[in-house]
Amino acid sequence: MPDDAKKLPTFNKAKLPSRHVTEGPERAPHRSYFYAMGLTAEEIARPFVAVASAGNDSAPCNTTLDAQADVCREGVIAGGGTPRRFNTITVTDGIAMGHQGMKSSLVSREVIADSVELSVRGHAYDALVAFAGCDKSLPGMMMAMLRLNVPSIFVYGGSILPGHYHGKDVTVKDVFEIVGKYAAGNCPLSEVHELERVACPGHGACGGQYTANTMACVGEAIGLSLPNSNMMPAPYKDRADIARAAGRQVMNLLAQNLRPRDICTKAAFENAARVVAATGGSTNGALHLPAMANEVGIDFSLFDVAEIFKSTPYIADLQPGGKYVAKDMYEAGGVYMLMKTLLSEGLFDGSCMTVNGKTIGENIDQVTWNPNQKVIYDAKKPITKTGGVVGLRGTLAPEGAIVKVAGMHRLQFEGPAQVFDCEEDTFAAVEKRQIKEGSVIVIRYEGPKGGPGMREMLSTTAALYGLGMGEKVALITDGRFSGATRGFCIGHVGPEAAIGGPIALVQDGDIISIDAEKGTIDLKVDEKTLAERKKAWKPRQNDYQSGALWRYAQNVGPAVDGAVTHPGAKTETHIYADL
Repeated sequence: MPDDAKKLPTFNKAKLPSRHVTEGPERAPHRSYFYAMGLTAEEIARPFVAVASAGNDSAPCNTTLDAQADVCREGVIAGGGTPRRFNTITVTDGIAMGHQGMKSSLVSREVIADSVELSVRGHAYDALVAFAGCDKSLPGMMMAMLRLNVPSIFVYGGSILPGHYHGKDVTVKDVFEIVGKYAAGNCPLSEVHELERVACPGHGACGGQYTANTMACVGEAIGLSLPNSNMMPAPYKDRADIARAAGRQVMNLLAQNLRPRDICTKAAFENAARVVAATGGSTNGALHLPAMANEVGIDFSLFDVAEIFKSTPYIADLQPGGKYVAKDMYEAGGVYMLMKTLLSEGLFDGSCMTVNGKTIGENIDQVTWNPNQKVIYDAKKPITKTGGVVGLRGTLAPEGAIVKVAGMHRLQFEGPAQVFDCEEDTFAAVEKRQIKEGSVIVIRYEGPKGGPGMREMLSTTAALYGLGMGEKVALITDGRFSGATRGFCIGHVGPEAAIGGPIALVQDGDIISIDAEKGTIDLKVDEKTLAERKKAWKPRQNDYQSGALWRYAQNVGPAVDGAVTHPGAKTETHIYADL
């Protein structure tokens, strides 16, 4: 029994979900299973805390998660709970990228959320601590927390340390880009092999402000993670202390009945969107925030996110648009250092609650601004006045589109379309040097339904940079882009091609005009011509007519609302935590 046992709160099982599997004579069969696993009567009488891990051997993003989750058990026990660990899947984008496997990536977000929900529901757990490392597992875990609404804490496994190559820090982005450089004949194959061996030196998620680190920042900004916990790199030994503290703190949340929906208010979502823009984060943030909001029943579409982006300064000099990686941001003071300067300029709501039981403003008060660090700029003197991510809308994208402008110097682009109906054809054209300077590359039928699965296009965009074409073309898709993508790359175009959106009607040579300052994206073809093309257009059948991808395509909604697969909290008749 822990030393502070006398200070532990008492929990009334009559009000907790686990009563359905532990209390009363009729639950004797259930208790027999717990005894079989070595639990004592005292442990069975305590609250049951789910410890969900996305740990696996698929990629370095996930390899430390199980160990961290096991340390979390210690905190749960110290807080008077009984931990019950289980695992869920991940699909790791860096390995799925550039082939048909990427169709599984966004689908995995839904599978992760659904699997955590089902495990918690099926076993009647009372609280949740979730560990994730790779891109879609972060929003997937947070979506499950909001859906279940049991007291919950999200823990990021941490980022990888940067690799070192020829005297500079490198990330996996550099490896993707050297592929294009090699294809252009600008480096020997030996250089490719040399870089690939050193770019990812150990455990942790991709080091730049790509999707994983963007959503890790969201976890803190929205209040679901402990303050300044997520930017610490995965190899640092102190991550064990964070895991233990999360287990201990979730018991306090259970005692206070402080739940995710109490924390993730509309203002908290707005805070999270501010941090995505201020850090020049992944465009995927504009897909995952609406999906998370759907779990709470809050209206927060791509357009709501984009409106916040407009008034948010870009202040964190992070890759891929900037110089630094997550380790540098952690050493500069972390997410709370960034939020402190946003709050001081009236760009942040400090009244929102967080999982440590204090408001975000109270937590920020404990942070002293560090004027000597170089990663996070004072919001009074930003890198640029407009956020690092911009929403677009126009005749080509009536349901919106998104572009990351962090680090870009050119914010307008107009040119003739080069149209491709899948990423593979585009990548082949890049390798064959068939992409024309000044063109607008269109990759379609890669949306949520059409892909299915809304693939990311990092292999193609990185190859363009390797060829020296990154700043000389624009790229538009109804699919997505990796957080590591840079250049004039516009994703989430809606309505998507699979349902006959304007992007399905574009032909080679059509002029497309983009203005990231005004937030517009237009197809310069007259309405009569488009109407004629629409009459001639026919839906396409993809190659996935059974299994998980087929089921996803039947249920998924548009990207503007987060590409979700169920109606969310607005139609629910009960909340799991209250059953």
